Amino acid sequence: MKFGKVADPSRINFTLPEDHPSTKAILSQNKNGLENISIGCAKWSRADLKGFYPKGTKDELRYYATQFNSIELNATFYGMPTPEQIITWKDKTPDHFRFFPKITNTVSHFRRLIDVTDAVTQFASSVMHFDEKLGMVFLQLHDNFQPKDYNRLEKFVKDWPQEVPVAIELRNEEWFSDEAVFNKTCALFEDHHITNIIVDTPGRRDMLHMRLTTPNTFIRYVATDSDHDYQRLDAWIDRLTNWKQQGLRNLYFFVHQDISGSNLLSAYLIEKINNAWNTSIHVPKMATESTGTLF
Repeated sequence: MKFGKVADPSRINFTLPEDHPSTKAILSQNKNGLENISIGCAKWSRADLKGFYPKGTKDELRYYATQFNSIELNATFYGMPTPEQIITWKDKTPDHFRFFPKITNTVSHFRRLIDVTDAVTQFASSVMHFDEKLGMVFLQLHDNFQPKDYNRLEKFVKDWPQEVPVAIELRNEEWFSDEAVFNKTCALFEDHHITNIIVDTPGRRDMLHMRLTTPNTFIRYVATDSDHDYQRLDAWIDRLTNWKQQGLRNLYFFVHQDISGSNLLSAYLIEKINNAWNTSIHVPKMATESTGTLF
């Protein structure tokens, strides 16, 4: 995800904003504690994860699922998935693995939420074949989808099939710059149990709204491929620990990183969370560190 990247990240203030005043109240709704931690990448292809796969790996998804517990599935954005494809992906992964598929661009970009009932039904029907391995689907709206189109978004939210959990990523600056619009939109999400995606990317700090609308947090993190990334993740661990104490139910965190023989930022994040939260999530390794069976 190149969205929000900048030429010189040293010029960016990476300090995380304070929580929105409503976030604490949203988290307090969950009385059952933390249920799931999903940390992964956006894609599993060798082209995107250079240096990750051991030489001779034949099935990338099957190997990826030995190292990560989840995937932000962007492949479904570019083409409507079939039930058969979903089942194939599902069957290559262990029981604990979770998929987070992006809603097809037919819905979000080409039709722009107009007359999308059939497409939404087809998409939802397909991804339900993930069964217990479906984490949450997400809708990414186009950069130029503005608050003037609020009625389209409202209809989409109200018509969305309740049995499929969904998160929404707002991108246009006007959703965040107009406080009344933002509050109205978040109230809509709250009423319909829609998770409000947070994007941490250098060039769009307004998308760090820190406004949760469910006790789940879905974070899309864009790396700078510099030392800033580790400091940013340290800050996230502190914030997430605070949210956990307040009632966080599910953590979904996906790292977008250009990997070419470098360290996995996701591994750094997982190690830190394991230490801070006394969890035992598997720490993924690069090919040079990995041994074992190839697929």
